[in-house]
Amino acid sequence: MSDNTTPGAPALPRRLLDTLFSPGKMAEAVVRHPKWVGALLVSMVLVAISTALIPPEMFAEVQRRAALERGMSPPPMSDDTLRLIRIFSVAGGALAMAVISFVMSGLYTLVFAFILGDEGTYRQYLSVMVHAAVIPALFSMALVPLRISTGDPQATLSVGSFLVFLEPGYVLNVFRLLDLTQLWSSAVVALGVHQIDRRRGFGSAFIILFCFTLAVALIIARFL
Repeated sequence: MSDNTTPGAPALPRRLLDTLFSPGKMAEAVVRHPKWVGALLVSMVLVAISTALIPPEMFAEVQRRAALERGMSPPPMSDDTLRLIRIFSVAGGALAMAVISFVMSGLYTLVFAFILGDEGTYRQYLSVMVHAAVIPALFSMALVPLRISTGDPQATLSVGSFLVFLEPGYVLNVFRLLDLTQLWSSAVVALGVHQIDRRRGFGSAFIILFCFTLAVALIIARFL
């Protein structure tokens, strides 16, 4: 689990910069020297900070609306309750980042290495995944003003953000769930999948990853 630099392995800051500006170089480096702890911690910290910048009253309002939609009376919100909401939101967001990284890396390993027969280890897929996850985590900081101004702590820039001509409903909900930074992250993961096994082209890897994202969006949109 050590993230110490070894000969030939770029330091963490270099890898993070390459993730944004030279993802192919980053993917090649982490496939050769699978390192994941530092990148994962950076993503968790970024998510925690961006969540902490959101006023807890916004999370409380989301809970109040959800309770009203279910026909329930929303609980009163005291100062202590708001503090607990902030603590659990910050901690939950950071932990969710870690859990999603481990689970999705396992899924990628299952699909690419075991089902499709690509070469590669779980550690390699995890290393690529956590570095790519820095992208949405970083942009979550930039989206804080948007979330505060809209009153939506989960607001994102998605494909649906540009489809203003669509009527509210299932189709628009699907497009709203296609987060642009997540698609960017998927493209970086696809580069990593290609580096793990050069027989797997970038295009086919991205299509498979996009199908994962689309399938999740199609399912979740039914409950919105």
